[in-house]
Amino acid sequence: MELNTIKPAEGANKARKRVARGGGSGLGKTAGRGHKGQKSRAGGFHKVGFEGGQMPLQRRLPKRGFLAVTITKAAEVRSGDLAKVGTDTIDLAGLKKAGLVAGGVVRAKIILAGKVEKAFKVSGIGASKGAREAIEKAGGSVTLPAPAPEPEKKLKPKAKQAAA
Repeated sequence: MELNTIKPAEGANKARKRVARGGGSGLGKTAGRGHKGQKSRAGGFHKVGFEGGQMPLQRRLPKRGFLAVTITKAAEVRSGDLAKVGTDTIDLAGLKKAGLVAGGVVRAKIILAGKVEKAFKVSGIGASKGAREAIEKAGGSVTLPAPAPEPEKKLKPKAKQAAA
C-alpha cells in the first residue's frame, strides 16, 4: 500500500444533491418539498413540538419531580477524609480551608465512607448515623449548633370595630 494510491471505499463518497436544478437531477420543479403547504414555502416552519394545533405531548404529560434550590449549598464529606483537615476540631470553615467542600457551601454532612483513625471533635456539621458512631468509637464527639429560632410572624391588625 502506498499513500498516493489510497482511495475511499466504493460507494463511500456520494455526490451532493443539487436541488431545483431541472428535472434531470431528480429534484427539479418542487425541489423535494412536495406540493403546497407551509413546509413547501420559504420561511415556513413550525416550532419544535408543534402538532398541528393538537395539544403537544410535553403539555399532555404531567409535571413530575422537583430539584431543591438548597441542594447546591450542601455538601457531603467522607469520614475517611477528615484526617486531611489537619486539626482535631472540625468545623465548616476548616473543611473549606482543607478543600473538602466548595466555598459557597452553607452546610455539610459527614457520611460513613472510610476509616476514622483518630479522635475528632466535630462541631456545627451534621453526621450520618454510621459516621457519628465511627467518630465516637474513635474517641471523638459530634455536636450540632442549636437551630436558629424562627422569626416571629407579624399579626395583621384587626379591623377596627365599629363603636356601638
